Amino acid sequence: MQSALKNRLFVKEGPTKNISINVNYDKLEQIGEGTYGVVYKALDKQTGKFVALKKVRMETSAEGVPSTAMREISLLKEINHENVVKLHDVIMSDNKLFLVFEFMDQDLKKLLESRRKEFGSGLPEPIIKNYLYQILNALAYCHMHRIIHRDLKPQNLLVNNNGGIKLADFGLARAFSFPLRNYTHEVITLWYRAPEILLGAKIYTMAVDLWSLGCIFTEMMTLRPLFPGDSEIDQLFRIFRTLGTPTDSTWPGVHRYPDFKPLFPLWDARHIDDFLPELNEKNQQKVFYVSNSVYYNRIIVIIIIIIKNKNILTN
Repeated sequence: MQSALKNRLFVKEGPTKNISINVNYDKLEQIGEGTYGVVYKALDKQTGKFVALKKVRMETSAEGVPSTAMREISLLKEINHENVVKLHDVIMSDNKLFLVFEFMDQDLKKLLESRRKEFGSGLPEPIIKNYLYQILNALAYCHMHRIIHRDLKPQNLLVNNNGGIKLADFGLARAFSFPLRNYTHEVITLWYRAPEILLGAKIYTMAVDLWSLGCIFTEMMTLRPLFPGDSEIDQLFRIFRTLGTPTDSTWPGVHRYPDFKPLFPLWDARHIDDFLPELNEKNQQKVFYVSNSVYYNRIIVIIIIIIKNKNILTN
């Protein structure tokens, strides 16, 4: 497997390197851990700059290298955008796989947690708008290159101390083509998962990324997850209780999704002021004028208005 890996992985200047990780990098501290492995803050001895070393957990795949790591490397070597985290190198060291990324100061989740502890209120409006603009730029680039991220959440958005934010962790991302193919619905962390995926859709589009971003946007404003479900059905019902149970008039074809049930409870859409109290009356009217006709628009339209209207958060 390792020889096959070396033949398949290339990052800019050449194939995967098989050297000791300690030759070029000094590990300084562990800054993250998950099912994928462990992330360290490290110092690049050649450049004197900080990097993030992602040590891939090899035992998660019977073949050695997890498919998520292979997918992330494959996609990131093709991506070059200022709002997508850069993959600098791929190194095999003592039969361990390390991905070398540019270093960012923290992720959005940690930033929101510190904001909650220190101020108890959402991020300032200019920061939210700046972050949204950068994230939308990254998503537009990915979608134009036919890549769906499929795991957009605060933990996968990395920020620096200069106001920058970058899209990271492409382990669940997929390149798509037309006609669209079937995809797994076991993607996207539950709280940020689009309703069509919760309803069992096997074919979906980049709209699932925009749904996730809509959830993240409200979380930046309120410091609370918009739909903090504890199971798939609870997640779905939280969405329905807020946006209303979809029908064929508000969401044409919704009854054809595998997990849609005609006996779902019928909830009316809540007023947007209930969960986004920062919107003034004029902007509430704008939201409902655009969003009431199509169910899915009820979340993504909020993002559009924020970007276009400088005074959306003023009373």
